[in-house]
Amino acid sequence: MKTGVQTFLIIFCLGLGLILPSQIFASGGGGSTIQRVDPELGKAKKAIEAKDWSRAIELLNLVVARDGGNAESYNLRGFSERMRGNLEAAFKDYERALNLDPKHRGAHEYIGEAYLLVDELSRAEEHLAALDQLCFFSCDEYTDLKSAIVEYKGKHPQ
Repeated sequence: MKTGVQTFLIIFCLGLGLILPSQIFASGGGGSTIQRVDPELGKAKKAIEAKDWSRAIELLNLVVARDGGNAESYNLRGFSERMRGNLEAAFKDYERALNLDPKHRGAHEYIGEAYLLVDELSRAEEHLAALDQLCFFSCDEYTDLKSAIVEYKGKHPQ
C-alpha cells in the first residue's frame, strides 16, 4: 500500500517527465515551441563571443533570410549592431524580436540597455518592469538590466 506522499511523488515525477522535455526544446526567448536550430545561428553566437560583430551580422542575415520568424536571430543581430554602434538598426531588430516574441527576455534586456545609451531611462525601466513580470524569481536578464540602470543613475543624478 502506497502512502499519500508516495503517490504524490509518483504523480509529481510523471508530471515533470511531461513538462521538462518541452522546456529543454523551448526557444531561447521565452516561447514554448520547438524550433530547429539554424547552424548559422551557432556560428553567429561564436562570432559574437569573439566580438566579430560584422561576421555575426553577416551570419544572422542568413538566418533571418531563411526564417523571418526567429526572434532570437533578430535579438542577436540587434545586439551586434548595438556593439558596433549602429543603434538605429539595433532598435529595429529588438522591436522585431519583441513583436515576434513579446516574452523574449534577452530582447527586453538588450533594448533596455540600448535605451540607456540614448538617455531614455524611463523606456529602459519599462523593459525592466516587463522582465520583472516575465521572471518568476529573478533571472540574469533582469539582474543585468537592473545593474545597468543603477549604474546609469549613478552617472546621471536627477
